Amino acid sequence: MSALEVERADGIVTLTLNRPERKNAVTPQMWVDLAAIFTEIADRREDRVLVITGAGDAFCSGADLAAAGESGGPPGVGGGVAMMRTVGRAALRLHELPIPAIAAVNGVAAGAGCNLALGCDLIIASDRARFAEIFARRGLALDFGGSWLLPRIIGLHRAKELALLAEVIDAAEADRIGLVNRVVPHERLLGEVQELAGRLAAMPPIQLAVIKRQLDDGLGRTMAEALEAEGIAQSLMFTSADTAEALLAFFEKRHPRFTGS
Repeated sequence: MSALEVERADGIVTLTLNRPERKNAVTPQMWVDLAAIFTEIADRREDRVLVITGAGDAFCSGADLAAAGESGGPPGVGGGVAMMRTVGRAALRLHELPIPAIAAVNGVAAGAGCNLALGCDLIIASDRARFAEIFARRGLALDFGGSWLLPRIIGLHRAKELALLAEVIDAAEADRIGLVNRVVPHERLLGEVQELAGRLAAMPPIQLAVIKRQLDDGLGRTMAEALEAEGIAQSLMFTSADTAEALLAFFEKRHPRFTGS
């Protein structure tokens, strides 16, 4: 049984963390494998959308601290700065994905597991989901991009409240503070996510990649810089076959068929 299962269908890649007996806690080797999987997806033209979820009743309970403390692991993930660079590499590969990523949070998402969800572009949560920046309770600092992601998603003061108190919040509270995009009944979670992923897979992939990067970069730009970047991007879009197809479909009153060119 693989700790990370990857399935592909109709442009949708579903990545399942598959250690339900450990609430899908991530081992040192899994950080290496996650970075490799994200890199592979980025290089595959056929992959249009990524869905990340967990097996059993949990999304991801964070790093498997027991496994991280064991000796004999693969080079570069034995501990200290080297291990954390490996964790950071996986987070950066997820952030740099040119395709939309959706977290289907079916249960607890704690620590790095919470930040794995936050690293996705959209978070759809089951009404049974729970979220926790649990690090302080474990005597740890934030990782997997939490220090960068949290303030941008929910604002600095709410980010400090979650991180400093390390409290567990339920799906309703996560929705109220803007941590997730929407909460759905548990039994409808995967169906809702698949429907959303299908809609995204049918969109023009080059344009989605550009829009995603515009939004990610926007907080670090002035208005003038953003407008200049928008002008360059838009002029390039008009050279795209998918843009021509979208305009033709609009005038012909039909659904466009995007090819990623």
